[in-house]
Amino acid sequence: MAIQIEHPCVQHKLGIIRDIETGHKRFRELATEITKFVCYEALKSIKTKEITVETPVAAANCRQIDTDIVVVPILRAGVGMLEGILELVPTARVGFVGLYRDEETKQPVTYYERFPRQINGGTCIVIDPMLATGGSTVAALDLLKGSGAEDIVVICIVTCPEGIALVEAAHPDVKIYAASIDDKLNEKKYIVPGLGDAGDRLFGTSH
Repeated sequence: MAIQIEHPCVQHKLGIIRDIETGHKRFRELATEITKFVCYEALKSIKTKEITVETPVAAANCRQIDTDIVVVPILRAGVGMLEGILELVPTARVGFVGLYRDEETKQPVTYYERFPRQINGGTCIVIDPMLATGGSTVAALDLLKGSGAEDIVVICIVTCPEGIALVEAAHPDVKIYAASIDDKLNEKKYIVPGLGDAGDRLFGTSH
């Protein structure tokens, strides 16, 4: 299932981050801000427990997150979303997945993976600004589940029907949260209208 976050603040910031005139500094700031809003929605149903704390006046019944949270950026662009989640959940642990596309097979190939042991029994959040074809996301989910993860959500800034369909076919239990579900992929496999190359725009690089 893919869920688009319609909050006016998200949609306002989405319009700015899409703009070709938005430079890499502001792009990074907006990626952090949008990620925080989307993550807020994605974690609404996270497991909690009741606790009692003493205020200066009296005892108060409160709720506390009762699961380990592990954030897994897909390198490299996923790193640009990491700060937003860590600002929201400072105690989250961080794993990493590095993938590249084989030019002959067009399939994702893993070159790096490192997960905290807390993925087993915890809540994992896979982050990547663009969920385009879905191949890298499916590969990351395969790795996480192969390492014992069961409770996983995907957070992106922009996605499209083609990528959503691939992820849902391979991992129907994983929810996708996005600021926008865009129209389609073009012949170069870029999301339309999309953001352009999110990695280049985040880090000020170009082809």
